[in-house]
Amino acid sequence: MKMPAEPGDVESWLSPGWVVAWEETGHLMAADLTVTASRPPEGYGVTVEYLEGVIRARVSDAAGRPAAQGQAALLGETAVMDRVVTDAAHRRRGLGGLVMRTLADEAVTRGASTGVLGATDPGRALYETLGWKKHATIAECVYQP
Repeated sequence: MKMPAEPGDVESWLSPGWVVAWEETGHLMAADLTVTASRPPEGYGVTVEYLEGVIRARVSDAAGRPAAQGQAALLGETAVMDRVVTDAAHRRRGLGGLVMRTLADEAVTRGASTGVLGATDPGRALYETLGWKKHATIAECVYQP
């Protein structure tokens, strides 16, 4: 169970068997989406798919191997970014930012103006460089009878 709240505040609300998953605490973030027309760095290519309200962006290296990916669900004027990840061998090359900008570009062309996401600590650092702002802490709780 996830909720926008401080984990320490949530702990006293929990029924027996429920615990705060402190290591999974995250950040609820949002941004106004704009078109950036970003381009991949040399040696990489981007493919975009749209199916049933979900945009998927995939970055591949020159050999066609997966390097980074992410998705966004469109809900009216809001795009919910999710599962943005860069393969360890391809990190520190701007591919996470490329995925986010590609998803934003596609979302805007489909009518979205606001982006939201739940971020880890490392993800938050990336998203803040792209103009995203933290609005709340996300507490995660799990049932462990």
